[in-house]
Amino acid sequence: MKRIITAAVLLPFLISSILVSWLQPLFVLLMAAALTLALLEFWKLAKRRGMKPDLAAGYLGAAAIFTVFFFNEPSQDFFSLQLLLLILVVLTMGTLAAATFRGAPFETMISSTGATLLGVLYIVLLGGHLVALRTGFSQRLSAHLLSFFFLVIMGADTGAFYMGRTFGKHKLAPKISPGKTWEGVAGGFAAGLLMATLAHFWFFRELPLKWALPLGSVMVGLGIIGDLTESALKRSAGAKDAANILPGHGGVLDRLDSLLFNAPLIYYFARIYFQ
Repeated sequence: MKRIITAAVLLPFLISSILVSWLQPLFVLLMAAALTLALLEFWKLAKRRGMKPDLAAGYLGAAAIFTVFFFNEPSQDFFSLQLLLLILVVLTMGTLAAATFRGAPFETMISSTGATLLGVLYIVLLGGHLVALRTGFSQRLSAHLLSFFFLVIMGADTGAFYMGRTFGKHKLAPKISPGKTWEGVAGGFAAGLLMATLAHFWFFRELPLKWALPLGSVMVGLGIIGDLTESALKRSAGAKDAANILPGHGGVLDRLDSLLFNAPLIYYFARIYFQ
């Protein structure tokens, strides 16, 4: 029940920020808040294993990367790419330099700087593509793309959850996530493809089924991998959930896991197919 209530409270804000043109800033703010919290949760997981991520350097680099995605324009691809690479170079050098001059204990330097950089790359570099999807395309196309994206991902997640809970017997990856089953995977794929088909006939005729269904299939597959990856990260830190900020869902990172792996996919597919 908590899972449903949380979704009922948050979904209207997400939906309106996608569909209403003048609420574009709301979508950007929602993404900024989600990525900020997810990044903090990731670093808290790292701290459970004795690592000491550099939050100042990490958030500074994350803000710079987020800004590049926000101002992304199709006509400025080369400039945006060069700026993004420059930020990553400065972030890497700055994080290492800060750890060096901060001093002892040096035995955690590799793991701590690695946690700082991985958190930014995993969460902000991947997730920032959704911001570029919202700001770098026309209102109509971005609304269709993001609606398709969330319908497929959330549909697959819901189908996998209830199918697995009702019929799940065969474990998918018991050493990583004991609760996930092959029955849940089947339910996820069925629901994801159903949502892709619904999206095509409902509002996205520009995306024919010969592309919508394969794209939806890859998204469901990547979502499962993203979910397992985040589960493995939590297991490595000895935690059940990334946090408890969302009743019935765990932490923000627990909700973003399948979205993060799919954000670059939907963005670059749109850039290739629609541009």
